[in-house]
Amino acid sequence: MTNRKKETGPSGIPADRRADFLELMLLSRECDRRSGIVLRQGEAWFHISSAGHEALAALCELLEPEDLIVPHYRDRTLLLARGMDPEAQARDLMAKAASHSGGRNMSAHFGHREGNVFSVASPTGSQCLPAAGAAWAAQLQHREQVVVCSIGDASTRQGEFFEAVAFAVERALPVLFLVSDNGYGISTPTADMSPRALGLLPPDRTTVVDGADPDAVHAAGRTALDAIRDGRGPHVLWCELDRLDPHTSSDDHRVYRSQEDLAALRDPVELFGARLVEEGVVDASWIERTAARHAADVEAVYARVAAEPAADPKTVMDHLFAPEPAVTDTDTDAAPLTEPCGGTMVAAVNRALATGLARHPELVLFGEDIDDPKGGVFGFTKGLGEAAGARMTNAPLAEATIVGAAVGLAAAGMRPVVELQFVDFAGPAWNQIAAQLTTLRWRSLSAWQCPVVLYAPWGGYLPGGGIWHSQSNESLFTHLPGLRVVVPSTPEDTEAAFLESFTASDPTLILLPKHLMRRRREPAARPAPALGARTLRGGTDVADVTVVSWGNGTELALDAADALAADGVTADVIDLRWLVPLDRETVAASVRRTGRLVVVQEDNRTSSFGAGLITELLSRDDEFYSLLAPPRLVTREDVHVPFHPDLERAVLPAADDVVAAVRSVLA
Repeated sequence: MTNRKKETGPSGIPADRRADFLELMLLSRECDRRSGIVLRQGEAWFHISSAGHEALAALCELLEPEDLIVPHYRDRTLLLARGMDPEAQARDLMAKAASHSGGRNMSAHFGHREGNVFSVASPTGSQCLPAAGAAWAAQLQHREQVVVCSIGDASTRQGEFFEAVAFAVERALPVLFLVSDNGYGISTPTADMSPRALGLLPPDRTTVVDGADPDAVHAAGRTALDAIRDGRGPHVLWCELDRLDPHTSSDDHRVYRSQEDLAALRDPVELFGARLVEEGVVDASWIERTAARHAADVEAVYARVAAEPAADPKTVMDHLFAPEPAVTDTDTDAAPLTEPCGGTMVAAVNRALATGLARHPELVLFGEDIDDPKGGVFGFTKGLGEAAGARMTNAPLAEATIVGAAVGLAAAGMRPVVELQFVDFAGPAWNQIAAQLTTLRWRSLSAWQCPVVLYAPWGGYLPGGGIWHSQSNESLFTHLPGLRVVVPSTPEDTEAAFLESFTASDPTLILLPKHLMRRRREPAARPAPALGARTLRGGTDVADVTVVSWGNGTELALDAADALAADGVTADVIDLRWLVPLDRETVAASVRRTGRLVVVQEDNRTSSFGAGLITELLSRDDEFYSLLAPPRLVTREDVHVPFHPDLERAVLPAADDVVAAVRSVLA
């Protein structure tokens, strides 16, 4: 990133921009003032003030249109500088239908796709890893782009901030971490607990600046951005400033701040205005006239927006997923498998990843130990290093980094495919999965998209796993709107799921049953359909019972069906494969024929996907009144999977349990 022309001349905001920048600060302050009035009038429900943070927008004087801002909820002035005008900010405050989120995101959770401003999520610090991922995308795509990641000082104690800084330093990523140090985390003083106070920030990559002074921010920002654009990696711009208003409209800082403290607060608008008067750039009457004009204009804008409609509640389900594309005869991805495939699921994953690398130049593989020569702990990526080149790389031992970076990569136009060594270790990544990955499309009305493919070994029936290597916790993930979840049980289903997901517009989680992964299978008679459930046995009007499962449970279901067939009992055995989206009709049609339902899972009972599936199937009259017996759930009871093989077998369902459940519904 060395071809960009650097600015020359004195530090600080240039002479021809000084009055304009003061006007921007005055406009931002008026938007904050008017927001408070609108809130008290009952036209809004929540407000976060940016008063005291206006000087940080001086960075926008140095940014290019293609640079990305990943903002903080006090960045109103930054957003104004990037084109989110008072009308758009009023719609954000009042959660109107025409707002950037259609009323779905909280006020001051800004987003502005046209200005290349990412969407804010509430969990503090969760923006840092996606910002690093977006910067990585710029590096991979050889684009001259800087990512500005804005964050409050209290939030820098979040582990994800440290992970993002470490990842950016490791890869020399073009990220500027813009820290607003207003001295408080709501009511808690941060002077003795921030990473800077504790000496935890790299001194050669950290600049402390007076964040109430636009000229100081501009000068320090120019130096930092020049270094970043020259390829010298990330920088932390630590801006000391004052929060002039309470934390939010739900707070009263007079409760925990003294009158002397409040009286000593520095107002960047007043300070910069006084400086420009002293310089002769403007006079006091100009400031008064400009403030009065903004007051009248903003009042009119906010009044007009208040009369606009809120979003139609009927549209609240829109943008959870991308619309399903029409399939044409020329769509080469409509039939993902060109020929039947056998072998093992591990080989199928490897084959699918190789195909994805060849078909999709934007595909990136990322995970712990995935690079050659190891190729991952299960060998999924073994031998792909030469073909992948820089598009396959080992991740640090940090699951939040893996998923968070993938969010940024995907939002920036890449197609990340990331591996977790075991789904049991998804906990550190949960914040990214639940707060960023699965909400981004919905909260931004599809302005931002997140087509990440996440895969992980899953489930038990492989002795020696124990509590942290044998979980089958699919219900945790199917509970998250916006995430597609598939559990294949054969090599052909595995390959089909991967190849379909490489072209999907939404995030996909592929759970790979460890018990079945190395089991060799003969090639299927024909390619598997990419989506939907599959009937493994039966599917006729003469079946006595419907048995539904997925993953390892399909083996139990088929073994039970064999045992029952000896007694003349026939079963429709259905492999759901895709839990989200659920192929309800395939299961429902079978239940209407048989009148009996058994669901088999290895997850524990309470709040499980299997329990939810039964509820879903009984929620409609056609299926409910077709039942000849109460449904049965074959499941692990609410206990962890133990380490000793005998104990594991004692808690996991077996084929005999399925046979017993079928006999009970036939009785």
